[in-house]
Formats: sequence, structure tokens, C-alpha cells
Amino acid sequence: MITTQDPHSLLLAAALDNAAWCEAVCRAHGLPGVSTADAWTSPRRTPPLYPDAVTLTPGGASAAALLAAIDTGSPGCSVKDSFAALDLGPEGFRVLFEAQWIHRPAGPPAPAGGPPLEWSGVSTAGELHRWEAAWGDGEPSGLFRPALLTGGTVFLAGRADPGGRIVAGAVVNRTGPVVGVSNLFARGDTPVGAAWAGTLAAVAARWPGLPVVGYESGDDLDAALRAGFTTLGPLRVWIAAA
Repeated sequence: MITTQDPHSLLLAAALDNAAWCEAVCRAHGLPGVSTADAWTSPRRTPPLYPDAVTLTPGGASAAALLAAIDTGSPGCSVKDSFAALDLGPEGFRVLFEAQWIHRPAGPPAPAGGPPLEWSGVSTAGELHRWEAAWGDGEPSGLFRPALLTGGTVFLAGRADPGGRIVAGAVVNRTGPVVGVSNLFARGDTPVGAAWAGTLAAVAARWPGLPVVGYESGDDLDAALRAGFTTLGPLRVWIAAA
């Protein structure tokens, strides 16, 4: 367990947790990746919205070695530069977006506004189908496979009433000393603060004492900061230029 609030240690742990989540998604699609001390990479194109590589140490993986380990010839090839330390422009990539790694110490969340939600973990393929539809604000695409419902990953669903429509949710994934949060959403009149409050309460109940990490940008970053997070450092996602 992390007993220090050293930002560098938390940053490394956040990058590793995110790589583990990417590996879980890819493995569920039959696309296992390769992990080294410096990076996680997938030799075959990953599912939509997921990177082909995630760096794990600042300055550890060279651009040449990283790109040699992934399929740069397929459309949509992308690299998560976890420390905003690479320049992939000369290699034919452009910056897709930038964000900030975030961290919140262990502990229950502050109360959130809005109507109370019933929170639970998704446990069946049918529930996962409905969760993905709510997350994507439309028809599910099959991005999240039922194989993800095992292991250290939990899909949290916030419902307006027991067994009712999913109006908020998140994915939480424990990797060693931290719990990563990703894919957090709120729909309709549900404030994003309620999504953070429900998610953090669920994490505190399942993994008491563990800090929470993730990354956000723009308005989503502002909402995370209001929920008690602080920033750890920048990241950058590169995508192969068309």
C-alpha cells in the first residue's frame, strides 16, 4: 500500500494502473499486449478509443523502440505518452489530446447534490450491455466484453431507483496500491458531482485505505478537482496523422 503522498510515486502508479486497464480491454478482445518496465504495447491494433502503447516511466521508452513494438501501419494507431515527454511529430503523429493525471487520498467523498442514486457493481452481460448504452449515450458498440466482469475491474452503475435506468457510472480498476477510475459519466439531470460521489463511496467501501487515481481534462478535470482530486502531471495522447 502507498503510505506516502509522494506525487512521483503516485504518478507512476497511475500510469501502471491505466496500462493494466488497457490490457484488460484488449485481452477481452483477444488482443493481449506486452508489458516491460518502460511501456505497455499491443502488437496488433487495439479496440476503438484505446491506445496501442502506454509509457510507464519518464524518458524510459524511446520513440523508435515504442513504435517498433506496435502496428503503426493501421489507421488510428495511437500512443499514450504518460509523462508528455515524447515528440512523435517527426514520426508522423499529431497530438490528439492532452490531460492531467489526478489523485485523491483514500476516504469517503463529500456529499453531492441531486437526487440520491442506488449504486451497485455490474454483474451480468445484460447489465454490461445496458451500462455501455448509458456510457455511450446511445446504442452499445460491444467495446466492453463480459470477460471484463472478472478480476480486479468493477463497472459501477448509479440508478435513479433500484433496478432502474442507469444514469451514472464509472469503471474502477485496482492495480497494486491504487484504484484507477475511468469512463466516469452522468446522464440527463444527474450532476457529474453525484457520479464522483457515488464512485468514490463505492471505492472506499471496496478498497478502504487505497488512494484513487485517473486522468481528466477540460470541464471533466474541473469536476474532479471539485470532488477532492489534485493534479499529478500532464499526459499526451498521440495519433498517427491521416
